[in-house]
Amino acid sequence: MIDAKVLEQAKKSIVDQDKDKAVEIAEEVVAKGEENPMELMNEAFIPGINEVGDLFGRGQLFLPELMQAANAMKAVTDIINDALPENVEKQQGGVIVMATVKGDVHDIGKCIVVSLLRANGFTVHDIGRDIDTEMIIEEAVKVDTDIIGTSALLTTTMVRQRDLETELKKAGLKERFKTMVGGAPVTTRWASRIGADAYAEDAQDAVKKVKELLRK
Repeated sequence: MIDAKVLEQAKKSIVDQDKDKAVEIAEEVVAKGEENPMELMNEAFIPGINEVGDLFGRGQLFLPELMQAANAMKAVTDIINDALPENVEKQQGGVIVMATVKGDVHDIGKCIVVSLLRANGFTVHDIGRDIDTEMIIEEAVKVDTDIIGTSALLTTTMVRQRDLETELKKAGLKERFKTMVGGAPVTTRWASRIGADAYAEDAQDAVKKVKELLRK
């Protein structure tokens, strides 16, 4: 087992956005070869990035700090994944396609969601903003995604999220992909009304909802 002090230092390095310290700890544990690197991931780094998400959601951390923590998390995830044997399950979540819908060029919120999802070990294909429905579906099929996430920051573009549900049904793909919606004017009621599988209020909620969808 990894020493409790090391685990605490590892968690703190993520919360403090200290990439150098996080990498140093990860490399030391891997170099020893006596302990399971996934213990470091599961008991320290993941709880650390989850705490960052909570702090961000409460307004106690801001976007630059969130991005720094996410970068630190990505670095240690790569180190630990590279150290694991091929037959050991790696820190790898599902695949998600993210886009801001056609007619909407606002994507700061989406970018935050993408960063936090990646920091939690998910593979995210961010295809940008002002993306039409056909392109979203094409990307989902191309990368064989598990979840399609769309953001709409304008009430006038929310209908694009409904269009996606309609087109997925027409193409016989609704059962293949889970869908998650978000954005300032978007609500749980809207998600239910259009047939989306989940609504995410913010970045931390998006991580939670993705985990729930992947378990279904």
